[in-house]
Amino acid sequence: MKVLGWLLRAAFFLLIFALALNNTAPVVVRGLFGTSWEGPLALVLLIVLLLGVLLGMAVMAPLWWRARRQARREPATPAATPSTAPAASAHPSTDWPDAV
Repeated sequence: MKVLGWLLRAAFFLLIFALALNNTAPVVVRGLFGTSWEGPLALVLLIVLLLGVLLGMAVMAPLWWRARRQARREPATPAATPSTAPAASAHPSTDWPDAV
C-alpha cells in the first residue's frame, strides 16, 4: 500500500512538473507606481501560491496560539475507568423522544 501511495505521489509530481515546463511563456506582472516584473508563468504561479499559503498561515496563527494557550491552561481530563465511570441508571435517558 505504501508503494502505491509513493507511485501516486510521483505521478502527481511528474504531472505538475510537465505542466510547469510547458508554461514557460514570459508574463508581465504590473505593480503599483508603474513598476513591472517579467518572469515565466510557472514561476509567477508558484510565487503567488506561496504568498497565499503564507497569508493563510498568518491569518490563522493567532487562532492557533490561542488554542494552544487554552490547551495548556486546562488540565488533561483522565480517561474514564470502570471505578470512575457513571453507573447506568434504571431509567432510560430522556435525551431522545419516546419511540412511537
